[in-house]
Amino acid sequence: MSLARTRGDADLWSPILLVVAAGVASAIQVGKAPAVLSAIQADLGLSLAAVAWLMSAFAVTGALAGLPVGFLADRIGAKRMVVAGLLLQAAGSLLGALAGGTSALVATRFLEGAGFLAVIVAAPALVAAIAPERLRDRAMALWATFMPAGLTLALLSGALAGVLGWRGLWGANAALLLLAAACLGAGLRLAAMPERRERAPTPSVGVALRASGPWVLAGLFCAFTAAFFCAFTFLPAYLSGRFGMGAGEAGVASALAVAASGVGNLACGKLLSGGMGTRRLLVLGFGVMAASGAVMFAPFISAPFALSLSMIFAFAGGLVPVVIFDAAPRLAPQGQVGATLGLAMQGSNVGLLVGPAIGGMVAETWGWPVLALPLLGIALAALGIVALARRI
Repeated sequence: MSLARTRGDADLWSPILLVVAAGVASAIQVGKAPAVLSAIQADLGLSLAAVAWLMSAFAVTGALAGLPVGFLADRIGAKRMVVAGLLLQAAGSLLGALAGGTSALVATRFLEGAGFLAVIVAAPALVAAIAPERLRDRAMALWATFMPAGLTLALLSGALAGVLGWRGLWGANAALLLLAAACLGAGLRLAAMPERRERAPTPSVGVALRASGPWVLAGLFCAFTAAFFCAFTFLPAYLSGRFGMGAGEAGVASALAVAASGVGNLACGKLLSGGMGTRRLLVLGFGVMAASGAVMFAPFISAPFALSLSMIFAFAGGLVPVVIFDAAPRLAPQGQVGATLGLAMQGSNVGLLVGPAIGGMVAETWGWPVLALPLLGIALAALGIVALARRI
């Protein structure tokens, strides 16, 4: 490889890393509320209904607005959309730090959720615009690590909240998001950021909805998110209740397992760049999720075995988002990458709402071992989508 090409690749990776950093900063906003929920409850006296809205605000926003946000990203450009999303989250986090009651705090979480959605819909399109074909697989794999990295950092932010308080943590996150917006806006050169010159016409809504590709990606993302959060929402409680782990120990163990999905993201990038097909990667990912999920909650396994299986489950699951992000530009009808990703993220957020609800109902009614059934069923349904979707 020539020195010029090496320097050129380095110049391309710098803006890609800025986009990934924006995604990580945004993902921290998803996990910061669960990390300090007890402190918020003590301060504001939240009811269970308020807790539910506080925890589900991001998912509800994404489930309702993914596609419209995607069309907006296609029209105004991915860079503007990501910067706007970061600023919207910063405003929501700052207002949340000043919230005097439950309703105000929940409203700010919906504001943050809208900004988060803008970032995660537009950022992959931004990465696809920056990265040349030879780097795109690895660039998308790196982008996909934003969620496990952000959630892991959010879980660790509980210690910071002990010093700053939850309001101080919200204020610190507002500053982090403003910094990310400033760095992204200043760091991405116009030449590295080809904005869309052709604006999507109004009838493009119907074109995107009639195309099969976006729906395939939405179905796959829905299945992945439902299975992933069906398992990991309750993993700390499972480790504590079944094996007697302390809350801190169970939280650290769960964070390690979630982090394994980031390793799976990077591994998928290597496999894609090495020539492994998307269909094979999806079969591998969902197949291993089905097998490990079927045994992870079995009554006969030990704590180390259960934790090992949870890490295998997360690693295999990490393959799926990379394939989806990588396939979106190819499956986007008439080049509408934002709309395609918007519909995919809408499916993801539907899964985020449905997966934990199913898992909680099953575990409470029939016990932990039966949680294997929805995990197995969701993974098999995803494999059915893969079998039917010839285009991917």
